[in-house]
Amino acid sequence: MKWFYLPGRRAKGLLPQEEKAGQNEADLEPYAGMRVEVTTLGGRMLFVAKLLGLNGDCGELHQYSQSAIPQGEELVPVKIRGYSDRERQAVYMEGTITPAQQNICMVSGLKVCKAGNDRAFFRLETNLDATITTFHGLEMGEKACKLLNISIAGAYVASEFRYHEGDKFLLKVRLLEDRPESALFSQVVRVIEREKGMFEYGCQFLELTEEDQEKITQNIFAAQRLMRNGA
Repeated sequence: MKWFYLPGRRAKGLLPQEEKAGQNEADLEPYAGMRVEVTTLGGRMLFVAKLLGLNGDCGELHQYSQSAIPQGEELVPVKIRGYSDRERQAVYMEGTITPAQQNICMVSGLKVCKAGNDRAFFRLETNLDATITTFHGLEMGEKACKLLNISIAGAYVASEFRYHEGDKFLLKVRLLEDRPESALFSQVVRVIEREKGMFEYGCQFLELTEEDQEKITQNIFAAQRLMRNGA
């Protein structure tokens, strides 16, 4: 599998008038193919999408996940948080969306508010059994772990086994009982040592295709709906 990245054409007129000192323009600009999550102004998740067809302050949002736009709503002010695969940064935007056709919304009045290094995507909190498989080193082989949360871009896991920043492994987990197990090639980017010999690892997914991202998103949102319905 290869990294999914669509550089596309950058939209004009989307930079804020005042840039933070030391920030490059590329850090602030959205681009065609950027993955985004769309929420209401109050923070309620609506859907996850790919930003395409940028033209000035307008574009198209091609949804990865089912839309949660209220019935009868035609113009919905939203917050849009995008993630640059290249820059490893979140880009925060605002705009107004209009449903156009199935799984596509038009966005207008798109403007960038800020950029940052924080987590870019909605994370589903979990406590699921999972496994980590490494292919070299002292902990080579398949070991049990707990999946604590997951997003499109990565996961947070707990394990009694010691791994190191930069280590790569295969994370296997079943988010839903009625769906196939997911096998995600991952890399440790953060290590936190807890008490009683436990470790927690922040991991990013590697070599995801567009199809992989769509499946992860669908599973995350299906699991979220199941949790809400069971609450």
